[in-house]
Amino acid sequence: MSSLSLAVRDSSTMLRRNLLHARRYPSLTLNLLLTPIMLLLLFVYIFGDVMSAGIGGGGADRSEYIAYIVPGLLLMTIGSTTIGTAVSVSNDMSEGIIARFRTMAIHRSSVITGRVVGSVLQSIASVVLVGAVGVAIGFRSTDATALEWLAAFGLLTLFALALTWIAVGMGMVSPNAEAASNNAMPLIFLPLISSTFVPVDAMPGWFQPIAEYQPFTPAIETLRGLLLGTEIGNNGWIALAWCVALSALGYYWSKAVYNRDPK
Repeated sequence: MSSLSLAVRDSSTMLRRNLLHARRYPSLTLNLLLTPIMLLLLFVYIFGDVMSAGIGGGGADRSEYIAYIVPGLLLMTIGSTTIGTAVSVSNDMSEGIIARFRTMAIHRSSVITGRVVGSVLQSIASVVLVGAVGVAIGFRSTDATALEWLAAFGLLTLFALALTWIAVGMGMVSPNAEAASNNAMPLIFLPLISSTFVPVDAMPGWFQPIAEYQPFTPAIETLRGLLLGTEIGNNGWIALAWCVALSALGYYWSKAVYNRDPK
């Protein structure tokens, strides 16, 4: 059997293991999903009229704010879901199963590859669920073409891949699940200081560069442009650059930690 065939076979086995593990212990994923769903319902039904009036500069229109907030919360959902990835990887590292895998006759990279693919699939499933809630409460994207929907799906998948690699690295260097959860908190915190809830130009002047050039804001504005027809500008290229950079960083970081001889 060729090295490529062996890698595909073993990665598929690890993917199946991770998906079965997620199915048997769904509470972690469900708990992380509640955060974006609760924020969506809170901001739409409690703050929706006030926020929409502030953004539009006119009368209150809750449906307008639903359209504004949903793209940001879809990306926030990915950040929430990948925290579970960091926790799961940390559990595997601390419980010794990774050390066991190192001694088995399997392709070395398949352990990480199966984990990453499984986590990306979980993230996309979570995005679909949150998106369904958004549609149920009034989100519509009537002007987006099939090509724009495909581009939006590609952006969400690439963003999930980038954050998953970062989460895997965080999980590998964390001594326990609690530390992994704390280390991965920026994946929840960054969307809160992005353009998810309010435009960047509504923030204090000294804070705007921080909010504008962090990974989430360019991706959110690109997703809004694809689904709602707003101006994308250079946000698309910046979002792609962030995704590629974070993927490369997470990949080499995870690989270096995984290949390190255990103490």
